[in-house]
Amino acid sequence: MKSKGFTLVELAIVLVIIGIILGAVLKGQELIYNAKVKRVQSQIKEFAAAFYTYYDKYGYYPGDDPTASNKWSGAPNGNGDGLVAGGYCDNAGEESCYIWRHLRYANIISGDPNESTPANLLPKHIFGGSIDMFTGTYTIGGQTRSGLWLTLRNIEAQAAEAIDRAMDDGKCTTGSIARYAGTSCNGNNYPSSGYLDIWLNL
Repeated sequence: MKSKGFTLVELAIVLVIIGIILGAVLKGQELIYNAKVKRVQSQIKEFAAAFYTYYDKYGYYPGDDPTASNKWSGAPNGNGDGLVAGGYCDNAGEESCYIWRHLRYANIISGDPNESTPANLLPKHIFGGSIDMFTGTYTIGGQTRSGLWLTLRNIEAQAAEAIDRAMDDGKCTTGSIARYAGTSCNGNNYPSSGYLDIWLNL
């Protein structure tokens, strides 16, 4: 009895098909990743816009508003000194935590304004880490800057680099977007892997 097998042409066709499928899968993953990076960029712009929308409407920065409790029952008041103090929102009594509650009381962003636990209060970026917003003067990227700051905590190094490249100078240690904590930079370059916190001066 004569056994049958695949011809070289048939094997070549199968390999080509497998190659096409793998290429499509890899391209799809790349497109999904790029979409996630663009979503983070959108989140940055949306929260900065929300911050200034509140100021335009009420005359105080969210978080610093000393009249918040007059507008909404149960809202915490800031001290009205023109700064959203506290840096990272790690303590429920900081203005950098109040900022998210004020924005929610004003229906500028979604979420429960009565939530006060930082872990639940802070919005998350698409890669899963927390987002903070505050004002002040800080030295990041070798330069002292003042104004509005937004931080992305625990973001993948590759995504951090892509965001920096799209919105600033693409360098890990310089510019208005730079590493603050987490996996160390490789000179001016972002690490090839790991997670880090980046600060953005807006």
